[in-house]
Amino acid sequence: MSSASRKSFQQLNRRLDSVQNSEKRRSRAASSARQLAVSHDDAYTYALRVAYLHYLLQPKTKRKQWVPAPKPPPRTHTSNIGDLVKEFVPGNSSSVKLPHGFRGHLEKRMERVIMGAEKLPGYNDAAVKKTFAQAYTAFTEQGFRKNVDKERKVEPLVLIFYSAATKACSLGHERSDDSWKLLVDRHVALFVRLLTNILRDQGHERDKPELLSRLNTLENKLLTNDQNLFIDTGQSSGNTIEVVVPLSYDVKDMPMVQAVARIFGRSHSDVQSHIDAQRHQNWTEETALKDLKAYQHRLNSNASGALRSQDFDVDEAYEEWKRAEAPFLSQMMLEILTARPELARRSTTVSMSFDKALPASPSSAHAEDRAYSDLGRTLSYPDRSSMYGIDSALSLGSMSLDDTSSIRTIDEANYTFIPPEPREFLKVIAKYALEFDAMHGDESEQSSLFSKQSMDLLTELCVWWRIPQFTRLVVFLEVAARRYTDALFTVIDLDNAFDLVKTPPPDVKRPPHIYLYNETLSTIDRSKWTITDYVVYQQTLYVLQDALQRDLRETLLHCYEPKPPTIGPVMHVLTTHIFGDPSFSRKEEDALEFARSLESGLQEQAALVYRGFLDANVPQSQQDWNFGHVVELGKSVVSLCERTRKRYKRNPEVLGVNPFTVLVETMFPNFEDDAHELIKKIMQVAREQGEELPLQDGFDLYKELVEIRRIHRSSLGRPFTFDVEELLVDFVWRWIQNAEARAEEFVDEAIKQDQFQVRGHGPGHIPLDSERHSHSVIDMFQLFHQTADQVFQLEWDNDVHHARFMTALSKIFANGIARYCEIVDQRFVREMDTPRPNEKEAAAVAQTTQGRFMQYAKDAWNTKEKIEPFQFYPESLVKLNNIEWAMQELDKLEKSMNVDACAEILERVDGPRRPVRRPAKYVFTIKIVEAEDIKACDPNGTSDPYVVLVDEYQKRLHKTRIVMRTLNPRWDESVDVTVSGPLNVVATIWDYDTFGDHDFVGRTSLKLDPIHFSDYLPREFWLDLDTQGRILLRVSMEGERDDIQFYFGKAFRHLKRTERDMVRKITDKLSRHINASLSYEALRSLLGRNLASQVNSFFKRSSTLPQITDAEIENALQSLFAYFNENFATMKETLTEATMVAVMTRLWKEVLMAIEALLVPPLSEKPSNQRPLNQRELDVVYKWLQLLFDFFNARDEDGEVLGVPAEVLRSPKYHELASLNFFYFDSTENLIRTSERMAAATAQRQQQQLQGQMSSNRLSAPATLGSSLSPHHAGPAFASMGTIRRGKSIMMSRNLGTMRRAKEEKRKEAQADPSDDMILRILRMRPEAAGYLKERHRQKERMAAAAAAAMIVKQSVSQGWNSAGGGFGRGGVPRR
Repeated sequence: MSSASRKSFQQLNRRLDSVQNSEKRRSRAASSARQLAVSHDDAYTYALRVAYLHYLLQPKTKRKQWVPAPKPPPRTHTSNIGDLVKEFVPGNSSSVKLPHGFRGHLEKRMERVIMGAEKLPGYNDAAVKKTFAQAYTAFTEQGFRKNVDKERKVEPLVLIFYSAATKACSLGHERSDDSWKLLVDRHVALFVRLLTNILRDQGHERDKPELLSRLNTLENKLLTNDQNLFIDTGQSSGNTIEVVVPLSYDVKDMPMVQAVARIFGRSHSDVQSHIDAQRHQNWTEETALKDLKAYQHRLNSNASGALRSQDFDVDEAYEEWKRAEAPFLSQMMLEILTARPELARRSTTVSMSFDKALPASPSSAHAEDRAYSDLGRTLSYPDRSSMYGIDSALSLGSMSLDDTSSIRTIDEANYTFIPPEPREFLKVIAKYALEFDAMHGDESEQSSLFSKQSMDLLTELCVWWRIPQFTRLVVFLEVAARRYTDALFTVIDLDNAFDLVKTPPPDVKRPPHIYLYNETLSTIDRSKWTITDYVVYQQTLYVLQDALQRDLRETLLHCYEPKPPTIGPVMHVLTTHIFGDPSFSRKEEDALEFARSLESGLQEQAALVYRGFLDANVPQSQQDWNFGHVVELGKSVVSLCERTRKRYKRNPEVLGVNPFTVLVETMFPNFEDDAHELIKKIMQVAREQGEELPLQDGFDLYKELVEIRRIHRSSLGRPFTFDVEELLVDFVWRWIQNAEARAEEFVDEAIKQDQFQVRGHGPGHIPLDSERHSHSVIDMFQLFHQTADQVFQLEWDNDVHHARFMTALSKIFANGIARYCEIVDQRFVREMDTPRPNEKEAAAVAQTTQGRFMQYAKDAWNTKEKIEPFQFYPESLVKLNNIEWAMQELDKLEKSMNVDACAEILERVDGPRRPVRRPAKYVFTIKIVEAEDIKACDPNGTSDPYVVLVDEYQKRLHKTRIVMRTLNPRWDESVDVTVSGPLNVVATIWDYDTFGDHDFVGRTSLKLDPIHFSDYLPREFWLDLDTQGRILLRVSMEGERDDIQFYFGKAFRHLKRTERDMVRKITDKLSRHINASLSYEALRSLLGRNLASQVNSFFKRSSTLPQITDAEIENALQSLFAYFNENFATMKETLTEATMVAVMTRLWKEVLMAIEALLVPPLSEKPSNQRPLNQRELDVVYKWLQLLFDFFNARDEDGEVLGVPAEVLRSPKYHELASLNFFYFDSTENLIRTSERMAAATAQRQQQQLQGQMSSNRLSAPATLGSSLSPHHAGPAFASMGTIRRGKSIMMSRNLGTMRRAKEEKRKEAQADPSDDMILRILRMRPEAAGYLKERHRQKERMAAAAAAAMIVKQSVSQGWNSAGGGFGRGGVPRR
């Protein structure tokens, strides 16, 4: 059968097989690898054959060999140095003279030689140093120096050095001994070399070329017999030739053979004997050439002994591999012929073509003989430059050999160097190599699977056995997988094996003759593989999957240990090399089964670990249990969970199983149940034994349980087993009770330890505002913040509980602030009332009747004398700073506690309309407003009144400031009184005397009954005194509410009132001079209406009063300004800027009240005896007002405000006084008409507001409401209501923001709702308006009663009515 027909027939059969019997072919291919069992000796002998063949065919080593030239007869020594010098260094020419200054450089270099510092080689010998020292002595003589500098010749230097060398070297030798004479030549040569080096270092190579050349020649002449200093002169003294090193056939020269011996455990002598027995007959280059010829013949014939078409799944893959084999075989044959050229001359059946590729099938024997003859002639040409240049001379594309005389029958695939089953032999040898490298591997090659020697051997085996790259790599992986399944490999080694088969080999100049050698398993198309390799590779992946998953499960079962082994390498190999391989397909049912098995194992391990925690942390006896055991158990659980979560943070799931989730799902329910039972049991035992559990233990337990619950919520979908907050809330309430018990004691102790001094840094330091308050208020608020932070740090996860905690804490803070304000205010009052030194002196004088009379006379007549400023104690002013700083800190505390949010939560839970029980306590706010027509107790016809408020048990509730020299005082001071039932209060007015006892002015009483104030609306009471006159009290009531906003409002009110009382106490010390400077007497004195000016005017018969200038008006206030400046300077040293502005603002209010008292009398329905001012007097008063405004609104040169801001000074009172000028001189009729018009407008606005409120509610009041508001039910409250607005409640004062807003609204309301009060006060000075005043007063009372009734209806409708009176509790007190 021809070659073409045979080929087409084979292709047809292959296609039929591929369609019909593909599965049989795969199974046959898979089983063919198991047909041959390779023994150890067989593997050894075939590996040794290839290793020995590699030695035979390696390029022959060449070496260089020196062939010396004939040597001249040696010269013993220089006999006449003078002639030698003259011959080489003649001194007649200027070009050979030394350069100027050369002698100095020479001496320096000789010094370096003598000291051993010369860097040039050869000068550190002791004999050389001795000779140079002898010559240096001669060179440094003065006569010789001059001669050298003048002549600049080399000859004297060389001769003198020769003479010195002769002397130095001859010492110690006998006359018959001439051996030292050779040293003289050497030393002189070294000297000449030094001269040459100096010239070159000085850069004389260009200008002294002849001198340098002659010196070099002289040096070479001297060194003819000294090989150590020999310098090549360019003359040829011999040749170097290359010779081929013959093969030794010794194992010690065969590295690859040695590698085989190590792998198979054979000694070198044993291997040497095997080689010696076979190398002459069987293991020769000629035998290797015959193997290649036979292999090519079988390849072309598709016979056994080579891969055949049925070994491939695709015909194209077989054809491609077959085409690639031809050039590889040609190159291998060429290497054999290159190593043994005589094989080409002896062969008569070899055919080779140099210019075209050989045919794929055997051709005529004549053509083959012709080709081999040509190759033999090429290799035997004697004129080639090198025998090994044949690689460039030959251009073989393919080779075809067909020596039927030397090839056995086609069915007998019997080679010398190729084993029967190359793949199996390679696998066995690779296994032995792997075992050897694992036991004897170098540390530098730990990352590689094979050592370099083993890899070279395996590569050479694949070349001669014609194993493709994919088969080679699959075999490597198969061997590595077998070692891993046998537990001889770690997963790291397995990963290295995958890297080996998937990483391209390093680039080499001559890659081995292997099909697709530069490719990897990842880059080689699987269709090009043989069926056997593909099946084996796929089976290897499945085997590795099972083994890796088993190891992964065993490793992962230790993941809950303190130091678990890592699963990273196993997961990397599985995901990257197994699951990511296109030849591997993972079955869904296998994955689910593995996940179930793994999860079950993890659950068992988690339960086992928890049982260990329980045994380690909880004692057996219940009596020994405490919260610490639960905490430690929880810490162990949380610590394990956190470690597990962090360990698997990047990859939470491991093949469908989350170890963290399994741990939580298994361990947390057990812990939660056990913890709940433990806690209940511990608390039960404590109750039975009457003991209290430590609070800190409860807090630690809560934190631990919260952390566990956080993990529970983030990992599990079901709720926590029990309510942690509800179980442990009693610990927080106990802690709050303890804090309440400590707070008042802490405040008392802080005040006791405080010196109330400015916290400065020395006498010359000006303290900042932040340093002007003392330690007691700082310590108090530190306690408040720490108390609140303790609750914040718990991070209580129950908003309602947290809001109630904050409410309880706010009550503690409010009580602490109330206590602080009470003590500090008492101390402040004592300090302010303590007599100063000048007052003590005056008091001592006043002990006698004569002294008291003289003091009265001095006060009455000596008004022009300068008044000394009041001596304020620094500690008193620091107390005021403390109160101001406390308001700022309380505002911060209110924001940090999120008061509004807490109130909103409780309102949402409790319900805004939920009926509550009657309050246990009520807070009455009593404002002592003013008094009228009180008794005069002083000789000047006035009094200095103040009010003392006490209860029915004679407990002092409040003491007002002193208002100097008036019978119509105004205090405007408030006090809060907390009651649980009706309480009688007594108000007593006293007259302050500087010396002696205070005089009684009058007394009245009022009953505070919550039933009478059931509408929670403010009331005004004009109470008659038991002597004469009356006093106005404004009373409002609020229920003591358990409300966080209420407590903060109460605390702010305490601070604000304390601050206001202190400021008033300060201003009271200054108001006496204010009243004196802005009095009617001062005005009369300024206008010249005193007695002296009137008499003078009478005698001069003048009809006009003296004119007064602006300067005189201003000078009248200079004493007041000076008094202010001196006191302000004293206060500014201690008070903060904000407190200073508050004091000045209060003083400004005193100024406005003093000016108002000059202009009009107080508001009343009775006519006044006060005389109105004339136009001249009114102008002076308003000029005073402007001057004082400018004084309090002080500005610097740049216009910056240093005093009180102008918007603060322009208060509603200031605007009232400014508007008074428009009505002051108007007629009584016009004033009455204006008042009626303004009253009508006010009544209309109130009526509209009332209608709007009623329509917005869309509800009507019950029928019984009208009778309840009849006059006999209204009581005395409505009979004296007057004009009154809704008073300030505690809720409006709960922080600085609400206080500022309320103040701003009051200002806007005063501007938007003009009142006729000023007109009524002017009318009091008009006797003809007495009837209108009474009528207008009754009208205002009726309007106030109507407004009060409307307010009651509004509150009742908003609360809802079930029946008449249904909105009220016991005693008629409404439910809030």
